[in-house]
Amino acid sequence: MAKITYNAVRGLRRFMETQAAGGLVLLLAALVALGWANSAWYQTYTDLWETPVWFIFGGLELKKNLGLLINDGLMVIFFFVVGMEIKREVVLGELRSLKAALLPAAGALGGMMGPALIFLALIEPGEAVRGWGIPMATDIAFAIGFLSLLGSRVPHSLKVFLVTLAIVDDLGAILVIAVFYTETIHVLPLALGFVGLACMFGMQKAGVRKVWPYVVFGILIWLGFLKSGVHATIAGVLIGIMTPAMALYKTEHFWERLQKFVKKNRGEGPAIDPNELIHLGREYYSPLDRLEKALHPWMAFAVIPLFALANAGVPFKTESLLSNTSLAVALGLVLGKPLGITLVAWIAVRLKLAQLPRGISWTMIFGAGLLGGIGFTMSLFIGGLALQGQTLVAAKSGILFGSACAALLGLGLLTLILKPQIQR
Repeated sequence: MAKITYNAVRGLRRFMETQAAGGLVLLLAALVALGWANSAWYQTYTDLWETPVWFIFGGLELKKNLGLLINDGLMVIFFFVVGMEIKREVVLGELRSLKAALLPAAGALGGMMGPALIFLALIEPGEAVRGWGIPMATDIAFAIGFLSLLGSRVPHSLKVFLVTLAIVDDLGAILVIAVFYTETIHVLPLALGFVGLACMFGMQKAGVRKVWPYVVFGILIWLGFLKSGVHATIAGVLIGIMTPAMALYKTEHFWERLQKFVKKNRGEGPAIDPNELIHLGREYYSPLDRLEKALHPWMAFAVIPLFALANAGVPFKTESLLSNTSLAVALGLVLGKPLGITLVAWIAVRLKLAQLPRGISWTMIFGAGLLGGIGFTMSLFIGGLALQGQTLVAAKSGILFGSACAALLGLGLLTLILKPQIQR
């Protein structure tokens, strides 16, 4: 139990550090995209992401433009990491304890309902109604990045609340994508995708530890989902959730085998392959832990910034920014998120289903809820699935404006109420 708790805390710390630093790169990529899209070279921005890309392998042919390749292909890495984060929280983190999970889970539920209800209340009938899922999302990188600006004055329990809330929020967004933004399903490719998942599960049970068989099946699963009509990024989530969260060797088993290795290499037994030591060190950590450590920097500093560069380039026009769609999205993020998070979390505490952590006030929860209103990555992603044309441009304007307002308001409120820690 001690090792599980230590690993969970270490994983949370590494996750927050990477996400906080990645948030700065993400902000830079978004600013570059905005500057490019509003410059004299706007057409080059549009033409770049419309560049056609072909993949031909035997009878299989994939034809997409560069923008869709990023959204449907490269973003699978992001969703794979999200799936692993969900698995880690369920097995090792806050979500393994029902009591500890209820408060952020309740907040996440309110944070999804509030923005959707405000959006639907404000939106005019028409195509834009399909965008009700856009303001439901929370961008972990930006939320943690802005919270980290407050340094040591932020209570650890508030950090844990926001991270756990954002992860549950991501799970909710994934379910929304799978259920409400999947229009046509082709059964055979989807069945092949699930067969691939079953084979991957079988390999885990058989003790297959090499990476390349899982990579091969992962590509086949992705292709199955891509051709089925279910968004291919769902495959990334499912594979991430299936990633083993426990190490092959427990601490006592590790030291026992290490001692045997040392004795044999001192001449007290037959010499063994030094690769066994490499294997022992690698398998002391779980595949989930190793993959998170390897992929988080790529996700935070490459995949998500590239997604932002391809999707955040919105030409600022008064009619788009002040349109009904833009305002509905922005108000959903700025008002719906903090109100929904705080209200439903408060109800859960009043009903004694959850407990407010010591040292945390409802004003702090509201401030964290404002940072939860930074939708950006997932909001842009859902927007691309739900809308198109000028309606999508208006929605993106609302996402950017609403996220910026939520970030500044949340940072301002938390700066006022969180007292600097006295150094002793």
